[in-house]
Amino acid sequence: MELKELLVISGKGGTGKTSLVGAFAVLADNKVLADCDVDAADLHLVLGPKIRETKEFYGSKKAVLDRERCDGCGVCVNVCRFGAISIDNSRRSNMAGATIRIDPLSCEGCAVCFHACPQGAITMADNLSGHWFISDTEYGPLVHAKLGVAEENSGKLVTQVRREARSIAEERGLDYIITDGPPGIGCPVISSISGVDLALIVTEPTVAGSHDMERILQLARHFDVNAAVCINKYDLDETKAEEIERYCRDNGIRVIGKIPFDEEVVSALAKGMPVVTPLGTADRSADRKEGKASAAIRRIWTEVLSCLK
Repeated sequence: MELKELLVISGKGGTGKTSLVGAFAVLADNKVLADCDVDAADLHLVLGPKIRETKEFYGSKKAVLDRERCDGCGVCVNVCRFGAISIDNSRRSNMAGATIRIDPLSCEGCAVCFHACPQGAITMADNLSGHWFISDTEYGPLVHAKLGVAEENSGKLVTQVRREARSIAEERGLDYIITDGPPGIGCPVISSISGVDLALIVTEPTVAGSHDMERILQLARHFDVNAAVCINKYDLDETKAEEIERYCRDNGIRVIGKIPFDEEVVSALAKGMPVVTPLGTADRSADRKEGKASAAIRRIWTEVLSCLK
């Protein structure tokens, strides 16, 4: 079977895409899982992974000062447009011999100071922007990441996660890559959606949910990616859910399922567990039973497999 890549995304946060991916992790065979929501990854909260490898991610460069070569002329202070470079005293009229300081949190890595420094006292050094991980779960391998606070280049980290997930899938002869994507339509989403076989968009029956679904469908069309829609908690506003279905029908978008509101989902997440459980196995929580949401998710997974054929 040819390797297929499924991306589960949403136009806004909180629609339930991670819960859905956690359920797919249980239902799918021969897969590798990937969490590309690197700014706020939480798939691991549902799958309970054991980290096997930790890798550093260098996504940008920062200005670094060589104090031995710096003569305190202040040229760098004047050219920095981000306020990242300062001197000890506040009187710019007399900078000779001043101590220059570079704030790494404010530095944007533009390198203007590097080019402007007459003494060559500033270099651009690789910046540790976060980490990515290869983990084992009871449902299969998981590749995930954590971007540092206030760090940029999340798109590069997403690409790294996808690359490693594909490498694992090809090495082990797996059939599917199932990815929990970031919300919105920004850089990390673009890095997540390009080249996938199916983008499953999870929405909810709200004004914001409908609006953001339309935006991400436009993004999928732009990248010529096959897209389908799933409406979560549809019965909270069935009129709005019907509007979403009508919009999809008018635009040739397949709605592959609707999930009702179900307190079992809240209960499962509170226990750090997927919404569905493997058939023929005992639940890890004796007091938990699958309900109508689980049944709907199982039907949706069947439709996903149909779309991926």
